[in-house]
Amino acid sequence: MITALITLVAVILIVSIIGIFVLKPEPLMWQGEVDATEIRISGKVPGRILDFYVQEGDTVRAGDTLVRISSPEVEAKLKQATAAEQAAEAQNDKANRGARRQQIDAAYQQWKSAEAAAEINAKTFTRVQNLYDKGVVPLQKRDEAEASWKAATAMANAAKAQYDLAVEGAQREDKEASGALINQAQGAVDEVEAYLQETVLLSPISGTISDIFPNKGELVGTGSPIMNVLDISDIWVIFNVREDMLTNIRMGNTFKAIVPALGNREIELRVTNIKALGSYATWKATKVSGDFDLKSFEVKARPVAEVEGLRPGMSIRAEL
Repeated sequence: MITALITLVAVILIVSIIGIFVLKPEPLMWQGEVDATEIRISGKVPGRILDFYVQEGDTVRAGDTLVRISSPEVEAKLKQATAAEQAAEAQNDKANRGARRQQIDAAYQQWKSAEAAAEINAKTFTRVQNLYDKGVVPLQKRDEAEASWKAATAMANAAKAQYDLAVEGAQREDKEASGALINQAQGAVDEVEAYLQETVLLSPISGTISDIFPNKGELVGTGSPIMNVLDISDIWVIFNVREDMLTNIRMGNTFKAIVPALGNREIELRVTNIKALGSYATWKATKVSGDFDLKSFEVKARPVAEVEGLRPGMSIRAEL
């Protein structure tokens, strides 16, 4: 009986140990996905793809030329704006130079002629006035001589004003208006040149060309995506974690994860952001069992050190 009792205890012990290992719940593994900064390249000017200077998979640096777009409409508008600028400059030069030399000479001669006529009429009035004082001529003749003298004087003053205007040139307001027209025309040229620069698209960042959408020769509209540039240096991992599993997850914490695509290589990640997902990600209620609605949170983590070969889209497994 002692032997049977020992055997029974041993069997119970063995079964218990086996049960512990067999029934022990496996650690909960969460699967995440690698993501990275991706810049979409698009232009402001509609046109036709003239040349591609890169291919998918090429590595580029910030400022490298990616694509060239042909836009004859913008080039035609540049010619129009340039012609308008030249016309405005000509108007401004005319306003600043004033009248021509021949016009000034003609105005001067008219002034001197009117001035001479005024002098003759002044002398004639003096003579008629003397004769009137002596009673030789009637008052009518005296008044006519005075009127002729005053009219000739007014004509001389008007001719002098015309001469001064020809010498002075355009008015200050006219000069300012012509200068404003030049500024307006220059602004139009600058605007069209800025659009013309958008026909040659440069890479805003250093990275890898991940996608090219149109083919050479195809038409693209304003803002149409042409290609994507992927910044491999700015990479992170996204996990969707149920809120009751967030106990050990804190901002700045580090944890281990494995990358199946890299031969189950183990990497270290640091939590950089935790935020709640939208209501569409809320778990269904289980109120019949006394539970409550559980929401999912997005946990963003970045590699502590650079991981060679880590690419967007790869899966990550971690025990959070």
